[in-house]
Amino acid sequence: MLILVPTAREQAILAEELGPALLRAHPLELVGFGPIAAAARTAALLSAGRPSAVLLLGIAGSLDNRLAVGGAYWFQRVACHGIGVGTGREFLPAGELGWPQWPGDPAAGTAAVGDVLSLALPVTGGKHDEPVGAGLLLSVCAASASAADAALRRQQFPDAVAEDMEGFAVALACRLAGVPCQIIRGISNRAGDRDKANWQVEPALRAAADLARDQLRGVG
Repeated sequence: MLILVPTAREQAILAEELGPALLRAHPLELVGFGPIAAAARTAALLSAGRPSAVLLLGIAGSLDNRLAVGGAYWFQRVACHGIGVGTGREFLPAGELGWPQWPGDPAAGTAAVGDVLSLALPVTGGKHDEPVGAGLLLSVCAASASAADAALRRQQFPDAVAEDMEGFAVALACRLAGVPCQIIRGISNRAGDRDKANWQVEPALRAAADLARDQLRGVG
């Protein structure tokens, strides 16, 4: 399994938490910050290495108070915000406009992709052997700058419980390559709260590593 993380800070903390034994079996690679870098880098890594599966780890902002800051969660689906028409309250996602983000390729066996992708969930057998996931992760081109931003995104994507910036890009690259994609995000902050004094980055990443460790041992 190939482990992907967006930034060097996340990589350093997760590498220490996961330990060298696991990382010898499951390489940990930077995927870049934001959707464009993440899509390009994931495609290149998949082409070069052909992993059996991909696990994206990192931090995210909570859009739902049921997700605890400092905790970590699997996600069942990931959606894309920012590709479409308009901004703010006028924004309409590409899928609602009838424009698939990928039209599908019958010759290659790939179906059309709209604004939402389903994700793989962890294997059974560990202490997390009944994973239901946290629901929908919303991948955005720019993080919420205020509580009003976050509330608007919840209006537009009512099922979204957290926001990140790379999940949809990584999942789409995996879908096109036929590689299962799983996502764990540690909740570092409430979406829209830009006061870093309130953030819990390291506890969130440690919690993400705890979830990942069981999964990696199960598939190792």
